[in-house]
Amino acid sequence: MTEISIPGSLPSWVKDHIELYLADGEAGHLWDASLGGGEGMLTTLLLTTTGRKSGKQLIIPLIYQPTGDGGYCVIASKGGAPSHPAWYLNLEANPEFHLKVANEEFKAVARVAEGDERARLWDLMVDHYAPYTDYQAATERQIPVVVLDPA
Repeated sequence: MTEISIPGSLPSWVKDHIELYLADGEAGHLWDASLGGGEGMLTTLLLTTTGRKSGKQLIIPLIYQPTGDGGYCVIASKGGAPSHPAWYLNLEANPEFHLKVANEEFKAVARVAEGDERARLWDLMVDHYAPYTDYQAATERQIPVVVLDPA
């Protein structure tokens, strides 16, 4: 993989989490959700996208759950902001990316879940991290439920 960049706009605790995850996938796999308004330790993955404007490889940690059919589910919430997060926009521009789950690294492809699949995965993710319901209530946009399938 080419050199990756940690977005400078991220809070220091997120940058620290990325650095820990890159150094030791097992240690970085779990994240203390109290830092973001949740409870307990949650599973995270590292998503590396190609910047749609910069062309750089950009990395972000995201809370995830397995979809049940070999993929992973993440939520493009941006904390309930009115616009989608940059990583989601990058995936819209180029749905192929690099994924790290604990110490396993591989290429993957993103797609947005729709209909019954979206409803099932949204409920799965809300059960995992309840603040997603607050984020949805804070915005008029429908927050995308994104499936990351190994390539």
